[in-house]
Amino acid sequence: MGERTVTSGGEVLRELLAEGVSPWLDGLRRSLLASGALARLVAAGEVRGATSDPGALAAEVADGTAYRQQLAHLACRSVPPTTAVQALCAYDLRAACDELRPVFAATRGLDGHVSMGPDPWLAGGSRVTADALADAAAALHGAACRPNALVKIPATDEGLAATGACLARGIGVHVTGIFSVRRYEQVVDVWFAGLERARAAGLDLSAIPSLASLPVARIDAEADARLRAAGRAGGTAAPGARDTASLAVARLVYRRYEEGLGSARWRVLAAAGARPQRLMWSVGSPVETEPRGVPYVESLVAWGTVSAMSGTTLAAAGRRGRLRGDTLTGQDGAARAAVVRFEAAGVSFDEVAGALESESAVRAGQAWGALRGAVADRLREGSGG
Repeated sequence: MGERTVTSGGEVLRELLAEGVSPWLDGLRRSLLASGALARLVAAGEVRGATSDPGALAAEVADGTAYRQQLAHLACRSVPPTTAVQALCAYDLRAACDELRPVFAATRGLDGHVSMGPDPWLAGGSRVTADALADAAAALHGAACRPNALVKIPATDEGLAATGACLARGIGVHVTGIFSVRRYEQVVDVWFAGLERARAAGLDLSAIPSLASLPVARIDAEADARLRAAGRAGGTAAPGARDTASLAVARLVYRRYEEGLGSARWRVLAAAGARPQRLMWSVGSPVETEPRGVPYVESLVAWGTVSAMSGTTLAAAGRRGRLRGDTLTGQDGAARAAVVRFEAAGVSFDEVAGALESESAVRAGQAWGALRGAVADRLREGSGG
């Protein structure tokens, strides 16, 4: 998990910003803070935000040294693993927010955010409730105590209810794990409703940012696997269909994004100071060792969006990325045609989204479990147990 993989991205990332796309670092962890790697990327104008992942944190706690001093102090105080995880996450969130504060100030709060999710164990583990998730997210946000901190909440039924509750409290939310237009529409409705509740409570809407992210690489992986299965079963995959499912979904979602910002409901909120909920394309895995996300960085470009990249992809995109201008605006017709081709080949986008939503819940549980386990091991070492 070395910071050596996160190096200067070069001119292409600044060109991406000129196209209206903010490059974010996906996979925030302590070594990137301690080494100054994140600070250098921010100073160079190549990173405008950051998001954390429990899997990346677990790997660094298990194999690295960046967290050992803090964990040793926690071990001396006999702090339990769940509380220690909270402490580590809150420290990282605060420190990263401070590194990105100049961007936040320069853009008047439009950019320069850091997002991190609460440990679902604190919200009931496998039986997470909306109220408990909202409380856990609020506790993390309060521990960060930074205006540019966002809490990550999954786009599950419980997560959407928690999102609305957090927004109504004035807490910025990064909604994750959106795999379909239908789910995105639900996210937009919850976002509107949350801001309306915040407005009724007299809160400053300009201080309640929000993101909605689509893990585009995973959409392609699932859709392509189903294309191959349909071919083996006698179906006929359309030529050139592979690796295009996520682009179709992104284009349809972006069209819905534009429609939302053209609505009367949005105009009322905008007049009260609200900012748009930006779309984020999560282009790969935060812990990937190969820069598989570069094609997504190139193909998902539209004003007002965010591209979240691992350090590996960030460096590669800067060296060899090639932008082609706006690839999403006005492309909903082509996207609908692509959906028809997939359906004709035997691939249902609704089934793809359903499978990925279920898989996401399992992945998240495993990642947080791995983080708690790694922290528990280090605490035992620190206490001599």
